[in-house]
Amino acid sequence: MSAGLKALRGSAAIAGAATFGCGETPGFTDMELLARAARAAVADAGLDMRDIDGLCTASASAAMWALPVVEYLGLDPRYIDGTMLGGSSFIAHLLPAMQAIRSGQCSAVLICYGSAQRSAAFGRREIVAARRFLDPQPYEHPYEPMLPVSAYALAASRHMHEFGTTREQLADVAVAARAWAGLNPEAFMREPLTREEVLGARMVSDPLSVRDCCLVTDGAGACVLVSAERARDLPKQPVYVLGNATAVWNRQISSMADLTVTAASQSGREAFAMAGLTPRDMDVVQLYDAFTINTLLFLEDLGFCPKGEGGRFVADGAIAPGGRLPVNTNGGGLSCVHPGMYGIFALIEAVRQLRGECGERQVKNAHTALAHGNGGMLSSQATAILGTAEALR
Repeated sequence: MSAGLKALRGSAAIAGAATFGCGETPGFTDMELLARAARAAVADAGLDMRDIDGLCTASASAAMWALPVVEYLGLDPRYIDGTMLGGSSFIAHLLPAMQAIRSGQCSAVLICYGSAQRSAAFGRREIVAARRFLDPQPYEHPYEPMLPVSAYALAASRHMHEFGTTREQLADVAVAARAWAGLNPEAFMREPLTREEVLGARMVSDPLSVRDCCLVTDGAGACVLVSAERARDLPKQPVYVLGNATAVWNRQISSMADLTVTAASQSGREAFAMAGLTPRDMDVVQLYDAFTINTLLFLEDLGFCPKGEGGRFVADGAIAPGGRLPVNTNGGGLSCVHPGMYGIFALIEAVRQLRGECGERQVKNAHTALAHGNGGMLSSQATAILGTAEALR
C-alpha cells in the first residue's frame, strides 16, 4: 500500500445520499429515476445542483451515459468518470473521485445511477440481446447460457462440490435478507420467507432457485462526496471513506482460475490496508447479493471467515437480524432492490446505518461499515470501508 493511498484515508466523506423509485415505478425512464435520486442526494447534503462539479455514473444500456446525464441535470463538471464495471462501478468510482477532490480538480462529486428495468417498455429478451451485442463473450455466448444466473450456478455447484456447502445454507442467505427487508419500508419484498420455501421454489439454474436469485426492480440511488473539511460544515453527519480498492481478474466465468475465489480477495485486502482496519472491526456489512452464492463467496474472500466456511458461517440466522454479523441490512438485492446494478444501494445502506437513519433495522452503535460491489460474472470487485468520526481516531 503506497503512502499516497494511505494519505487519502478519511480525506473525503459522503455528505448526501438518497434513493428514489425502488421497486416498481411505471412511467419513469432510467434518466428520470436517476435525476430524482440525484437531486434528493444533493439536497440531503445541504447543497444545490450548482455546487456539483464532479460526476460519476454508469449504465448497462448506454456506452456514453455520462454525457446525457450531464445534459439532463444541467451540470458543468470539471471531473467526469463514466467507467463501467457492472454493478461494482459506483463503489469503484470512490477512490478516483477522492483523488480528484484532493487534487483540487473538483469539490463536490455526484455518484448516481437509475434504471427502470422492471417497468421498461422493452422486454427482458430485448435487454439480453442488446447486452450480448454490446458486450460479446466469444467463448460463452455461442452456447447461449442463461446469463447471468448460469454463471453463478456454476460457481455455486463448484463450492458445494469442493466444500460440502448445501442448498439449505444458500437458502439461509435468502431467509436472512428477507428478515432484514421485513424491517425496511423501502424493500420490494417484505413478507416472511422460510428455508423450506426457498428450497421448494422454482428451479432456475441448478442449484439456484428463483428465491436464490436477485429481484428485477426499478430504482435509483445517488451519493455526494466532498472533502472531509467541507463535510463537517454540512447538515448531515459525515461518513468518511477510510479505504477503497477495485480488482478485476476476469470477464467470463469460464476465465476464472478458481470458481470459488473472486477478485474480492484482492480488493478487500487492499481496502482494509488503506483503512488500517480488519474484518473484525466492521459493525455492518453490505454485500452485492445478486445470488445467494455471492454472499458466501464474499464473506470468505473479504476475510470474515475462512475459504469454504461461508455456508456454515451463515447458517441458522447468523447474518439475519439478531445474528452475530449484520449483513445486507436493507434486504439486499435478494429482497430490497435490484434494478440491473446494485452497488450504489449497498453504499447508501452503509451510509444510512452509520448515520443512524435505519429505524427498526438500525444496528446499534455502528461506526464502521463495509460496502462491496460485484459486476459481470464474478468479474469486477470493489470494496469500500466507511466510518464515522469516531472511526477516524
